[in-house]
Amino acid sequence: MQTALTVPKLACSACVETVTKAVQQLDPQAQVQADPKTKQVVITSERPVSDLRQALTQAGYPPAP
Repeated sequence: MQTALTVPKLACSACVETVTKAVQQLDPQAQVQADPKTKQVVITSERPVSDLRQALTQAGYPPAP
């Protein structure tokens, strides 16, 4: 399942790395594509969207509602 989220705090490659690690701790098989310019994060994972949103929030990058 693919999920697209807007993450306003996503600003640089270090942010992308932090977001990717947060998602992959939840689901090691997840694929994460993030673009700091557009603030978009696309996650391919079998985990529920609520779990993905919570993982990003706990990492300090809460998705926009």
